[in-house]
Amino acid sequence: MRSTTFSRLMLVFILVIALCVGMLLGIFYLTMRDMQIQNRMDALKMQAYDIAYLSGTIEISSFETALGLGHDASREMLRQKLRSVYEDYSAYCLVVDRSGQGTAYFLSMLDEDKELRAAFDPQHIVSRLKDVLNGQELVDQINTVNGPMFTVAVPWNRGGIVLGAVYIQTAAQTVRASYEGLIIRVALAAFVTVLLGALLISLYTRRFTKPLKEIARTSTNMASGDFSHRVFEGSTKEIYDMAVAFNIMADKLSDTEQKRRDFIANLSHELRSPMTNIRGFIQGILDGTIKESDEKHYLTIVLNETNRLSKLITSLLNLSRIEDAEIKLEKIRFDINELIRLVVITKIKQIEDNKIEMKFDFAQEESRVYANRDQIEQVLINLVDNAIKFSPQGGVIQIKTENIDNHSISVTIKDNGVGVLKQDAPFIFNRFYKADKAHTAGNGTGLGLAISKTILSKHNQRIELLDGNDGASFRFTLERCVQTELISEDTKS
Repeated sequence: MRSTTFSRLMLVFILVIALCVGMLLGIFYLTMRDMQIQNRMDALKMQAYDIAYLSGTIEISSFETALGLGHDASREMLRQKLRSVYEDYSAYCLVVDRSGQGTAYFLSMLDEDKELRAAFDPQHIVSRLKDVLNGQELVDQINTVNGPMFTVAVPWNRGGIVLGAVYIQTAAQTVRASYEGLIIRVALAAFVTVLLGALLISLYTRRFTKPLKEIARTSTNMASGDFSHRVFEGSTKEIYDMAVAFNIMADKLSDTEQKRRDFIANLSHELRSPMTNIRGFIQGILDGTIKESDEKHYLTIVLNETNRLSKLITSLLNLSRIEDAEIKLEKIRFDINELIRLVVITKIKQIEDNKIEMKFDFAQEESRVYANRDQIEQVLINLVDNAIKFSPQGGVIQIKTENIDNHSISVTIKDNGVGVLKQDAPFIFNRFYKADKAHTAGNGTGLGLAISKTILSKHNQRIELLDGNDGASFRFTLERCVQTELISEDTKS
């Protein structure tokens, strides 16, 4: 089973937070450890100097008894200081004079403390005391099999003359005890921080992944044919942009699906009507319902309906071919005025039968454009057919070309029929749409204007229904060949 985006983001965020907190905790631990060790060693050094000072106030002759049961104030203070070092730092203290005579206060604690006893090395102490009796200060760490031992040794003097030394030693665990409790509290705080971070990340990640789940759910509904749902356009900018793009796509898919349904419904209607007529008339001829004398009349109707079906299928094939994005649009340069004349000539019989007057208003004798000639011819045929179909007997059709600028030219075809109603105008270029309420009902397929709009869209041009109360007027644009292009073409030829 695939992991969710939520679980992956949660895992990554928690690992990052845990790693950062762990690194900070490690840095804090090392810093606090070094700081506590340094503070403890400074404190032991201070205690050593206090003991050295008190030792210097005692007569050398009485030093051997200084630690006895006398009641001299200096000796009593020295006893209390040595006791406090033992009680506060779990350390033993050795005080010696230059002659090597001295005493170790609470030396018996070596029997109680295994670490101190294991690290007790008389030879090492003697070697270090020699350096101290020469006036050196000693702060040292000794690594033993039982762990490190911390040692502080300072000279004591009187009148600037070194008379002896103070030697203090304690186990590392007594130093660690000063910061281990703090580390536990910091680790607990770090654990709580990770938990709170995980909670906040969970809330944020759910908010981040919620739109993705909504998009997935809406996509599933759309795949099932339900285009009514849209996703919420919120959250971050990226999620907002994705939601907006998804809703635009959903709108277009919904519109496409509605057009598809309308297309199928309209196509079914367009096919059913002639097929019903054909079947009814042929059935009537075969079973004798239609008289023999009327058979020719009804067969003519069947032929017309067959032609209507053929024209519909041809139009659909043309529309499908035009919309095919893989078919390359092949453009050439040609004279649009000449093409208009040729199209009108092919319709001359219909024009004469309806006694229609043709008027031409060309911007110039020759207007060359750059387009697919066959497709533009189809546009002209569709528009001229409509103009003839909806023009009254003795009507007038006007065809006009006009230069818009150096890059565009427009073609306008206008009839003086009843025109297009305002409520029909927005739908006039839809497939199978017939404004029968405005025009004289005909046998058209309702695809002519849709095909024309598709052709011009492929050319990156436009077609529009112009406003007007007198008839219907359609105008479309084409890419114009500028004069420099014409000169260049003539030079090559």
